[in-house]
Amino acid sequence: MTISGLAALEAQIARDHALTCFPEPRWVPPRRTAAGEPVLDVLIVGAGQGGQAVAGQLRRERVDNILVIDRAPEGSEGPWRTFARMQTLRTWKTVTGPDLGMPSLTFQSWFEAQHGAAAFEALGKIAKETWHDYLLWLRRVLDLPVRNGVELLRVCPADGCLAADVRENGSERRLFARKVVLAMGIEKSGRWYMPPEIAALPERWRAHAADAIDFAALHGKRVAVLGAGASAFDNAATALEAGVAEVRLYCRRPELQRVQPYKAISSAGFLRHFGTLDDAIRWRFMRHLLSIREALPVETWNRVTRHANFHLHTGSPWLGTRVIDGAIEITTPKGRHGADFAISGTGFDMDITARHEIAKAIPHIATWADRYTPPPGQEDDRLGRYPYLGPGFELVEKVPGAAPWLKDIHVFDFGTMMSFGPSGSSINGMKFAAPRLAFAITRDLFAADIEHHYATMMAYDTPEFPLTFARDSQVPAT
Repeated sequence: MTISGLAALEAQIARDHALTCFPEPRWVPPRRTAAGEPVLDVLIVGAGQGGQAVAGQLRRERVDNILVIDRAPEGSEGPWRTFARMQTLRTWKTVTGPDLGMPSLTFQSWFEAQHGAAAFEALGKIAKETWHDYLLWLRRVLDLPVRNGVELLRVCPADGCLAADVRENGSERRLFARKVVLAMGIEKSGRWYMPPEIAALPERWRAHAADAIDFAALHGKRVAVLGAGASAFDNAATALEAGVAEVRLYCRRPELQRVQPYKAISSAGFLRHFGTLDDAIRWRFMRHLLSIREALPVETWNRVTRHANFHLHTGSPWLGTRVIDGAIEITTPKGRHGADFAISGTGFDMDITARHEIAKAIPHIATWADRYTPPPGQEDDRLGRYPYLGPGFELVEKVPGAAPWLKDIHVFDFGTMMSFGPSGSSINGMKFAAPRLAFAITRDLFAADIEHHYATMMAYDTPEFPLTFARDSQVPAT
């Protein structure tokens, strides 16, 4: 279809919003600090799909005094045009989430408006760049208040609210907000993990899969990839397509994970209600899910294994590496191998203490290790490092009363996994998670201003009808 198809869709979206805008009043009273500085109701850090979804849901709830910031320039938010090296999303093309339940905002509606229903029917999975284009369109059509090139430096309590120090255009300034939502991406509640066997190599010899890698410079060279997950295979494929001499992929497991466990929990029941279960049940579920790798999709497997110069080494953890005679020597239980460059596709390690933006909060944040002691045989230090979140994705104090301002910082990234399952960084969980977060935020805003709302109710005196009889004023009959 032509551009007019998209224009027609956008007109339908405007009508859908008009039809569903009840109740209309903006209800959150403005606030200022004692010094007269304006206070945002919500500051959302991260303009990727999660941050956008939260902003969109808050706007539906008539919370308009919000700001979304992202340190990346416009068009570079999230992983889609940076370190995501898959060709398509791993989920099916009918996935919904950022649309928050409005049919005219779905990816399918956007795609068909431009290319037609037949083109969507012929589409397999969604190209990652196309998904990012869709997200940018959503931002525009929803008129979300996003400011790019703004980096969050630190959050701390100040003047009865939260102070957020940010850097923009090379200078620092301070924003004030009643609520802060951290929606900064899949790894931000921890750090990318690189095993010591790779980290010990000089930097020019190795990289993490999340790094900016000059694959063109690897043309004709031997590349070794450690890891058995989808990102490891994605990087292997990208290297092969760049014309490397060979790729050898190593994993410690004797067999690759071929079953996708997350498909077993992709139901409305699990995604909506997992966060309401008791700690023992949540621990048992997540101990299983987070102890096994996600299976890579068949498209990724075929993309890599069609190359004759790809070699897979299972049961081959790296025992050590060194640079010798101008090359990397890798030692595994099955022998030694040579390479010219190493890529660590080993994911990330959850560690809330790595969040420098909330350094002042770190000593007070409760983790799962602080709140739950698993039975013998179910211990897992890795799970214990996840933040233990309250029912609205808010940080919880280790010691009640020591840092009550933590409840106004909400986490909406992969750090939510132990408490809520796939949510903050998951497309398919977003339609349940974003409204839940917005519910918690609006509940707190309303309760904090309850005396204002009571006074507003008591002062309301607009009459619905005059005292003059209709027969005397000749009011037309209805």
